Amino acid sequence: MTPAARLQASLELIEDVERAARPADSTVAAWLRGRRRLDDADRGAILGLLDALLRHRARLGWWLGHLGQDDTPRNRLLAWLALAEGRTPDQLGRQFSGNGAAPAALTEGEAAMLGRLRGATIVHPAMPEVVRLECPDWAAAPLRARFGASFPAEMAAMLTEPSLDLRVNTLKSDRETILRDMRAHGLKAEATPRAPQGIRIRERLSLARVPGLKDGAVEIQDEGSQLVALLVDAGPGDRVVDFCAGAGGKTLAIAAQMNNRGRIVACDVSEGRLKRAAERFRKAGVHNAETRLLASETDKWVKRHKAGFDRVLVDAPCSGTGTWRRNPDARWREEDGQGLDTLIALQGRILASAARLVKPGGRLVYATCSLLPEENEAQVAAFLSAHPAFRLRPLAEVAPDLASGQGDHLSLTPARDDTDGFFAAVMERAAEPAA
Repeated sequence: MTPAARLQASLELIEDVERAARPADSTVAAWLRGRRRLDDADRGAILGLLDALLRHRARLGWWLGHLGQDDTPRNRLLAWLALAEGRTPDQLGRQFSGNGAAPAALTEGEAAMLGRLRGATIVHPAMPEVVRLECPDWAAAPLRARFGASFPAEMAAMLTEPSLDLRVNTLKSDRETILRDMRAHGLKAEATPRAPQGIRIRERLSLARVPGLKDGAVEIQDEGSQLVALLVDAGPGDRVVDFCAGAGGKTLAIAAQMNNRGRIVACDVSEGRLKRAAERFRKAGVHNAETRLLASETDKWVKRHKAGFDRVLVDAPCSGTGTWRRNPDARWREEDGQGLDTLIALQGRILASAARLVKPGGRLVYATCSLLPEENEAQVAAFLSAHPAFRLRPLAEVAPDLASGQGDHLSLTPARDDTDGFFAAVMERAAEPAA
């Protein structure tokens, strides 16, 4: 593929992502399925360009507004090539020629815009801080409250490319075996510092090169997510509910903790997500997990199974602010069109309903992939105030190896912990008094 053809393919993908109502990774996967003949070099160049445009969306938009240009995918691509890669109007004119597989020829307005961008850089002194840090207006105040003086450093860490984190499925293999296999295949793989079954790869590569991924011996899972699953502390023979299981990533990790013994129920309100979870269970060799489709957080199934489970995980739907490093498009999308206030109310209802499933003496873990106090500490405090039968178990009590610098809750951030942003609180229901 010629450089000009790569630019045209990149533009087509960027436009698809822009139009789609779903996350960028889903759109990219569908786009690549239709272009299986792309070699690794072409694929890497196209995806790298998409990633750059997503990570610089606010800054590129600011520049276009500053120049009086429309904020379109094509204009953002042209601005990126000029500002970040230093391409001159003449160079871009030769690639945006309209010939063959090349992008359409530059218009007079586009050529004039590129002339004004010549010699400039992606950051301009007049840019507001939230633009430089790619922080949406709605999230700026709560994130400043959360991080204080560390706000710029944490937001800058969100703009870096994350590592590929994997979890070894102990039902099929062990970490040392998988690490040896990966290194034998030339991968720069290392053990994660905290998650006992985690592996980290810091290079961008095709997933087809990752040994064990196809047969379920390893799963893609951020180290922070693995640590949340560990806090559930499920053992063989336990009865467990993953109340907002999604596609089952944490369910898989918990099932491995249980060594395929006991019972774990993966619940969700999305039939599609649960179907994907069931497929993953089969591939991973998990036999003690089942799926349960719920009509809502107050489904009758919850009442029928009141106080019936040793462990309940509530990985609540949230703003996703902790995933911005891995999903840069997420910061510009509201989850299913919901505002923050709507999400916070939903989280409270989900947590209160799921708590009914916890038996006396059982454990309730509330988790989000959010960095906002309103979705995390404030949500836990409100729940405990309304449910005196539950008490908070400090992190130093339940997971001393993770407690350093953490306080009573697990609170992971990209800058400090080199993970996605995760929050988790461990609570326990009071045991019934002895007869």
